[in-house]
Amino acid sequence: MMWSPPATLSLLLLCLLLGQAPLSRSQSPGTTKLRLVGPGSRPEEGRLEVLYQGQWGTVCDDDFALQEATVACRQLGFEGALTWAHSAKYGPGEGPIWLDNVRCVGTESSLGQCGSNGWGVSDCSHSEDVGVVCQPQRQRGYLSERVSNALGPQGRRLEEVRLKPILASAKRRSPVTEGAVEVKYEGHWRQVCDQGWTRNNSKVVCGMLGFPSEAPVNNHYYRKVWDSKMRDPRFRLKSLAQKNSFWIHRVNCLGTEPHIASCQVQVAPARGKPRPACLGGMHAVVSCVAGPRFRPLKAKPGRKESRAEQEPRVRLRSGAQVGEGRVEVLKNRQWGTVCDHGWNLISASVLCRQLGFGSAREVLFGAQMGQGLGLIHMSEVRCKGSERTLSECPSLDGSPNGCQHENDAAVRCNVPNMGFQNQVRLAGGRNPEEGVVEVQVEVNGVRRWGTVCSDHWGLTEAMVTCRQLGLGFASHAIKDTWYWQGTAGAEEVVMSGVRCSGTELALQQCQRHGPVHCPHSTGRGSAGVSCTDSAPDLVMNAQLVQETAYLEDRPLSQLYCAHEENCLSKSADHMDWPYGHRRLLRFSSQIFNLGRADFRPKTGRHSWIWHQCHMHYHSIEVFTHYDLLTLNGSKVAEGHKASFCLEDTNCPAGLQRRYACANFGEQGVTVGCWDTYRHDIDCQWVDITDVGPGDYIFQVVVNPKYEVAESDFSNNMMQCRCKYNGHQVWLHNCHTGDSYRANAELSLEQEQRLRNNLI
Repeated sequence: MMWSPPATLSLLLLCLLLGQAPLSRSQSPGTTKLRLVGPGSRPEEGRLEVLYQGQWGTVCDDDFALQEATVACRQLGFEGALTWAHSAKYGPGEGPIWLDNVRCVGTESSLGQCGSNGWGVSDCSHSEDVGVVCQPQRQRGYLSERVSNALGPQGRRLEEVRLKPILASAKRRSPVTEGAVEVKYEGHWRQVCDQGWTRNNSKVVCGMLGFPSEAPVNNHYYRKVWDSKMRDPRFRLKSLAQKNSFWIHRVNCLGTEPHIASCQVQVAPARGKPRPACLGGMHAVVSCVAGPRFRPLKAKPGRKESRAEQEPRVRLRSGAQVGEGRVEVLKNRQWGTVCDHGWNLISASVLCRQLGFGSAREVLFGAQMGQGLGLIHMSEVRCKGSERTLSECPSLDGSPNGCQHENDAAVRCNVPNMGFQNQVRLAGGRNPEEGVVEVQVEVNGVRRWGTVCSDHWGLTEAMVTCRQLGLGFASHAIKDTWYWQGTAGAEEVVMSGVRCSGTELALQQCQRHGPVHCPHSTGRGSAGVSCTDSAPDLVMNAQLVQETAYLEDRPLSQLYCAHEENCLSKSADHMDWPYGHRRLLRFSSQIFNLGRADFRPKTGRHSWIWHQCHMHYHSIEVFTHYDLLTLNGSKVAEGHKASFCLEDTNCPAGLQRRYACANFGEQGVTVGCWDTYRHDIDCQWVDITDVGPGDYIFQVVVNPKYEVAESDFSNNMMQCRCKYNGHQVWLHNCHTGDSYRANAELSLEQEQRLRNNLI
């Protein structure tokens, strides 16, 4: 019902007299929260719903047009609107109709700033609920899309799910993969009626719990167990099952939803029907299939996997936790990133399941997990949700579509709860992110808490600990923790000889001693960690190495300084200085920091070493290894390039250089910047004087001893194929250690950019 002109005029005059805007426009930006929902809708389209006074409601389609849709889409994080839909095209909503006769100019930042009849003032029914279709492109400032942004009619009231194991064998498993479904609804756990339950429902539940797929269930057996409990007077099941507050009445999923609240869910029977919510039924039982990383070691896959299935064609990089990271895909034997244009929860869920995790919990835009280096393989990925792999989804090539690495997409997948987080803790630190590491292990059949011996304790072990705690990356692995007071009664060392590869889910999965052996059993011998939510990530520019490599015969008279810094092979010690020369394989190196934190030296200025020959301080003693290897990996020459002065040689436009070696300045590499060592400076070489002609591998390793924490160590090694005939050298197929899959290196004949480098 519209206001009459006198009433409107009176209200306007009153507002002007009071010096205020009309009430319907009094909302400040950001006070209203919007979402798009509806059966089978994509993230950029659906029924428009508004959160007001803690309750979700709909918007009437009266007076609604493209400019109102544009304001709504921009508030939702999209660049604009394509169209709108009237007459409840995306299904009728529930609850109040919060807004009617919405009128926007088009420049508002929030739908609450537009004119309307006022909150809750409407003469519409839910058959007039408006829907909008937004442009799929996200705004630059819109950084993520979480499951909570895409929930269905019940909104946050359907909070989470769990499986309640019934069989004794299921109770012993970790993680729990089979049991009765329970849904948390408005803070209380309810069971779900099995009437109308489908495999699609099971797939959604399994995805939320971190499992990629579901398995059939022996419902006949579970029915016998249910009936026996219903007859047994010792169980309260019969009285509970007769209450509607015990049940979720009906669930209907397509199987592509990332969360059960995105499905059509009916909590109780329709109003006016007092019948029980699950008359004659029992609880729905679900069986899930765990991904390879979460299966018990003795469990074997049911079928023989083909080689193509074993080779990963998608991966996650630079994530702090298992199941999160920057998305990368393998195409034409090269890894590349995915552009965030059109990236959404449904496409991300296909990726997560392909990797052996559950559905996607959150998708991230704007390179929040760091920028990749190299190709951008995919953009505008459009999965329906039923695909087995990301490559089956329609997509465009990322590079011609305006994508840069600042648009690299990332994801956080649902992963199973293994219970590992409860088996480790930190004690005595100044904040919750640091302290003595205390672990729970089984000693003589009894579980007890104790410390970890710090012998061999390093960054890889610390990284596993921080991941297990859910605290991100390790910034320091601490061997002396005498200044931290541990937990009383947990001082004894219960774990020693810990050696982790860095990919384990928990310290308990790492190699360690059988009987504990720690020379210093308490106090200084206890391991500690300091964790952080972001870390640097150094990557060598392999292409620059390939393009700048050449041979030089350098007179000994020009190598005194380099010899003093151990940059020559040992045979140089026995030469008749200053007569003769050394043959050097020279090249330029450019080291990017693609992480989310600056790369800083491990030690402070007081530990830096002054090098008189080169007239600057070296802040890190072991930063790179330059080696020439035979094809079977034996070292034949090395560069001895250890000491480094770290600085920002260059930064991209708009980013300020922060670190410089001159005048005893601060040293490091800023996020997004790079440190370049030109081919013509001292020690930027491998001394190959003693090497005979042949085929070799040229290798550079950055941060080889893991002395400084990084988010990803898999890209620290760079290798090239090297052909040396005694007079000329060819470097080809230069790539970082994570750039290619195994056995995918290009042959010498295929390499297009051979360089004929004469002495």
